[in-house]
Amino acid sequence: MAEQVLIVDDDTRLSAMIADYLSGNGYTVHSAATGHAGIADLARRSPDIVILDIMLPDIDGFETCRRIRATSDVPILMLTAKGEETDRIVGLELGADDYLPKPFNPRELLARIKAILRRRQGGRSDGDRVLRFGRLEIDPGSRQVRLDGQERQMTSHQFDLLVALAGNAGRVLSREQLMDLVRGEEFDAFDRSIDVHVSRIRAAVEDDPKHPRRIITVRGAGYVFARQQDGQG
Repeated sequence: MAEQVLIVDDDTRLSAMIADYLSGNGYTVHSAATGHAGIADLARRSPDIVILDIMLPDIDGFETCRRIRATSDVPILMLTAKGEETDRIVGLELGADDYLPKPFNPRELLARIKAILRRRQGGRSDGDRVLRFGRLEIDPGSRQVRLDGQERQMTSHQFDLLVALAGNAGRVLSREQLMDLVRGEEFDAFDRSIDVHVSRIRAAVEDDPKHPRRIITVRGAGYVFARQQDGQG
């Protein structure tokens, strides 16, 4: 069965271009021109991924993303204005999985969709082996993170970042290395996107996100996932 894509963008020409290109590559595509219509379509169709523009005529893409995340963990790829770093950071903080600045090449859009869906399906997961670090459990098979037995919520992109870090516990990973491990595609690295995702992961798995003990920043180098946690010997 073809994977379904929901485009939420009031630029009908752009939506039609994207729909034609993705349809030609085997996807079923639906379009909505407003945030409210997109949210309604999401509930009705349960798409595999949402392409969400920030500039919408009713509620903006940020608010649309926030409302989607309140009820769904569907992957969200946000379309941002070229060079608007703040928009990208806000989108990631609200739970978007990735961003793509306009104008863009349709081939890059397709590559990013494939990468997101591959991660979603567990194609890059570390087998079915549960990673355990004291009170924290990371289960690549079920794509769940549990702290003290309670599931912690995060986006698919954040989950894969956590697996990449935990699977290399004790090793300092640069932002570029993390990009390569998670995306599996060569794109220009937007360093702050990694920082934002790590901040969200910390909010989910750290007892005190402002003083992290699991994911440690190594100034000028990147991040390291601590081998020993919660008083482990």
